[in-house]
Amino acid sequence: MTTTVFAARKILTMNPAQPEATHVAVRDGRILAVGSAADAQAWGPCARDDRFAGKVLMPGLVEGHSHAMEGGLWQFPYVGFYPRRGPDGTLWQGLTGFDAVVARLAAAARELDARGVPDDAPLLAWGFDPIFFGEARMSVRHLDRVSATRPIVIMHASMHLMNVNSATLARAGIDRDTDIEGIARFPGGEPTGELQEFAAMFPVTRLIGNLFRRVGMSETGLRMFAQVAVQAGVTTATDLVNDLSDDSVGSMARVCAQEDFPLRLVPAFRPPDAMRGDEGPARLRAAMRANHERLHAGMVKLVVDGSIQGFTARVRWPGYFNGAPNGIWVLPPDAVHEAVQTFHAAGFQLHIHTNGDEATELALDAVEQALTRHPRADHRHTLQHCQMADEAQFARMARLGMCVNLFANHIYYWGDAHLALTMGPDRARRMDACGTALRLGVPFAIHSDAPITPLAPLFTAWCAVNRTTAAGVVLGEAERITVAQALSAVTLGAAFTLRLDHEIGSIAVRKRADFCVLDDDPLAVAPAALKDIGVWGTVVGGRVFEAPRQ
Repeated sequence: MTTTVFAARKILTMNPAQPEATHVAVRDGRILAVGSAADAQAWGPCARDDRFAGKVLMPGLVEGHSHAMEGGLWQFPYVGFYPRRGPDGTLWQGLTGFDAVVARLAAAARELDARGVPDDAPLLAWGFDPIFFGEARMSVRHLDRVSATRPIVIMHASMHLMNVNSATLARAGIDRDTDIEGIARFPGGEPTGELQEFAAMFPVTRLIGNLFRRVGMSETGLRMFAQVAVQAGVTTATDLVNDLSDDSVGSMARVCAQEDFPLRLVPAFRPPDAMRGDEGPARLRAAMRANHERLHAGMVKLVVDGSIQGFTARVRWPGYFNGAPNGIWVLPPDAVHEAVQTFHAAGFQLHIHTNGDEATELALDAVEQALTRHPRADHRHTLQHCQMADEAQFARMARLGMCVNLFANHIYYWGDAHLALTMGPDRARRMDACGTALRLGVPFAIHSDAPITPLAPLFTAWCAVNRTTAAGVVLGEAERITVAQALSAVTLGAAFTLRLDHEIGSIAVRKRADFCVLDDDPLAVAPAALKDIGVWGTVVGGRVFEAPRQ
């Protein structure tokens, strides 16, 4: 048995019984000892590794709400508003107008033509969000300038909407007579090419073979996702919408088991709408048989409503600040109750997407009803995003024994839009209310929802600590938390919501030897500088992975 002792300038353990150390001993991929050099060497002969002697170690960061497609999507053009760094470290500049988006797509279309890619093969792109361009919306009139013959599909940043060109509408069979909720229309009734939520997007998803999600389950996609994670200091991440098909499970089990794969992956099963009875629990149990130390299936994901900035979230009175109509039930209320009841009774943990406060209320009702029928201790059902919840709803979560994973990044990326368009000042100031969760005793994590926003837990922590929008507005000072509390939310807090806090989330004896390697001490820098700390790389099960440099 080989023991390796890693020395560091400082080790932040996130273990209250021993908050700091300078050395950690690792054997068989687990932590053997933490403390001084003498403590770490007390177990006998060891190999000393001093490469981190000038660095700061903390537990491997845990991303409790992300999607593996973050990796595969980089095979397609990025057309988002904010700059974004790819898995290889390349910085893609943000696009600040429709013309710039069209220009990038046109360049991508010319590249496909030059490579001889058939004209019926789609051009896919991702990251787009029209809310940054005022009241105007993209339509077929923009995308037909790129190509009137090649299908073009742009996935919005929220993943709850897409824009397509006329060729795509025609091939998907969507026209003025198509009766599906979520198809945006010109005044005369013709589709504009904007498709809102999954039902409206389904004909296009079927046309392109669900490519956006399939690329995430390929070996290339999974490895690109893991590379993004290494850059961010993440050692455990979720794929929070997964079909757990035989192909998906087989790919994840095979790739994650490879010794050089630098990530623990936690997929959550999103049951198809048509699944009823014991079909869903049976699919999940079958997938769990493929679990190993770097693959942890066993959770369920339900999506109740849509996107706030896409105006498809379900909100209570007084509704959207700009008067937009209420959003869309992605899963109808009766189906929410049925699904919660089914998976709760079967003993599984539920992760429930609720952006709007009306959706949160429905989820709380469903969980309370399921607990009344089938009482369960320590179920840890978790509301995901839960951005508009008020104090009474947080208090109810606490009484029901629930957790919450808050989308803190929204404060920076969309906070200004929430102030002016979606929520208005009062509700925007209380959004993603980490302070309220902490005060009322609701176990909480914070997240990026990558690829919706970049996978970067230190940035997410910065958002929760500073609550500053892109325009520099402090949005809800009373909901700020401390740096130490934010670091806990992206380590032990996130691990707790995944039921993995016995394995990861702190540097303590017996836990997995997963570390984030930092250039500086996040507890020593100014809170405003938290997002700027350099990430050298990660250690997963005692194996070192250096992030790529550009």
